[in-house]
Amino acid sequence: MSVDTVVKETSPKMDAVIEDFKRKLSNVRTGRATVGLLDTVHVDYYGTSTPLIQMASVAVPEPQLITVQPWDMSQLGAVEKAIIAANLGLNPSNDGKVIRLPVPPLNEERRKQLAKQVHEIAEDHRIAVRNVRHASNDALKKMLKEKEVSEDEEKRGLDEVQKLTNAFIAKIDELTKNKEHEIMSV
Repeated sequence: MSVDTVVKETSPKMDAVIEDFKRKLSNVRTGRATVGLLDTVHVDYYGTSTPLIQMASVAVPEPQLITVQPWDMSQLGAVEKAIIAANLGLNPSNDGKVIRLPVPPLNEERRKQLAKQVHEIAEDHRIAVRNVRHASNDALKKMLKEKEVSEDEEKRGLDEVQKLTNAFIAKIDELTKNKEHEIMSV
């Protein structure tokens, strides 16, 4: 294994951490309605736990409203129960054809709680990026110890891994700042 190989393997691992971070951020509710709020909802569809988005069309016609229209109308009640069971803080209203989910605006206290939650998620992912860096650095140091690379090559590898780490942590910070702004804007 070479220094370049270690560095090349580091980036996709850090990318995976960023993708996981984005996915978790999308589940944090802001004051606006988004389709992503329902990503965690699973409906009992003839005995099988099925993601809501695989059995209904979900739309956001207004900033404070989500509409859910099951393709199989016989499942309207099951979809409504699943949304209630998901404990999202949304109260579905069923008119027999479409389920409407008004998204209430967040109060100041709830906004602060959500901002804190975003910071905790961000810190967990910063730690994950650092763990990837640590594993890469260990691989480089092991290569030096086994005389597979020179000290200069090891130093170059460590520097490149650190640059990647800094870039990915900056990306996490940027995403955190944007999400926090989204939460705090009324």
